[in-house]
Amino acid sequence: MEATYSLILLTLFLWGLCSQRVAKAELTAPVVFVLLGLVMHEGIGSVNLTPSPQTVKALAEITLTWVLFTDAARLSIPSVQADLRLYARLLAVGLPLCIGLGMLMADVLLPGVSGWAALYVGAALAPTDAALGASMMSNPVVPGRIRRAINVESGLNDGIATPIVVLSLAGIAATEGGGGHGGAGGALVELLIGLAYGGALGLVAGRLLNWALHRGWAAEDFAGAAVLALALLSYTSAIEFGGNGFVAAFVSGLAFGAAYRQGAPQWQLAFAEQSASVLSLLVWLLFGAVVLPEAFHHLSWQVWLYAVVSLTVVRMVPVALALMGSGLDRSTVLFIGWFGPRGLASVIFALLAVEELAPSIARGVVPVVVCTVLLSVLAHGISSTPLAQRYGRYSQGEKQPEQEYEFEDLPVRGLTAKGALPKRVGGPAAPDDK
Repeated sequence: MEATYSLILLTLFLWGLCSQRVAKAELTAPVVFVLLGLVMHEGIGSVNLTPSPQTVKALAEITLTWVLFTDAARLSIPSVQADLRLYARLLAVGLPLCIGLGMLMADVLLPGVSGWAALYVGAALAPTDAALGASMMSNPVVPGRIRRAINVESGLNDGIATPIVVLSLAGIAATEGGGGHGGAGGALVELLIGLAYGGALGLVAGRLLNWALHRGWAAEDFAGAAVLALALLSYTSAIEFGGNGFVAAFVSGLAFGAAYRQGAPQWQLAFAEQSASVLSLLVWLLFGAVVLPEAFHHLSWQVWLYAVVSLTVVRMVPVALALMGSGLDRSTVLFIGWFGPRGLASVIFALLAVEELAPSIARGVVPVVVCTVLLSVLAHGISSTPLAQRYGRYSQGEKQPEQEYEFEDLPVRGLTAKGALPKRVGGPAAPDDK
């Protein structure tokens, strides 16, 4: 195993050395680590990755917890007020429609997938990952308002979809006799407890940290580690109280950011975001080493068809319906609709399904999630730059204030060269927004 660990650590180090150069070739971090995972699955010499189920589950849970917390905490309420209606359309209308249409298409196209399983597929593939379109997100020719809309949607839709994924997994387990969740009713109670507990914990912790920093009780250099611990605490303690840890982490992040009124200062979140970035790369590694090879044995033409439909119709039609009457032109609506890559959240949901469901049940739903993510990584990676340039030329007449969107607001877990870290760490915090 030492050779395997050494190769993983060497790849992380090399990515840190040349990520900016590699990004110019449109070779993203997920692609690199998925390929590395495939290499490790095949085995080269003494290099072979065969993690235990407990390791896979722990990595998925910790990564999702940190991502949910930091994405929510970075939200700056004043920064989204100007376009609140646009974000509300995408999240309150577009996302539920996407889940519902995804569920319906799964019921129609996928043999043996219906009910709770169809709901799982629709919810697991609803969240988007703006980091997979990083070259578009950092391209100044695309109006800042549009990049911000895609980014805000990506940062919040995984947290909104998580309760539905958890509920559907509990429903599948109960229906198939897997047990362990107390059924969908028990899962719903856990979600409500997580909602209440996470909100209370995040609000209290945020105000305490804010108070301690302003009065010189807390060292700024350690505030990031404290936030990292708080994110995990919201997950573990919620479970101890009988709640859902993922919901608690997301709501706790929202409350933590709200305690600052302008969103949590980015320098406080930088350490947690960097930690989540490293773990996200390991998740992509496991995706290539564990999930992808197994899914290849269960791919059918129905799975491939659903993946294509999910990336197009299931995503773009709800977005178009949600943005009706918004004043956005057709090209902009199509652009936003297309740039809904399926990425990290969907991969983690697939890993959770592998670990929580019986193998015979997981084989019915996991391959379609895996196939859709794989196609998304390829399709959105290839189309990101050319479509951004084309749309940017179309919208050149649209003027956007420079401060409306800053590169440092890009999802840090993308680990791209541009905008991965705040410009200032420590000292007075610049206003943060997502």
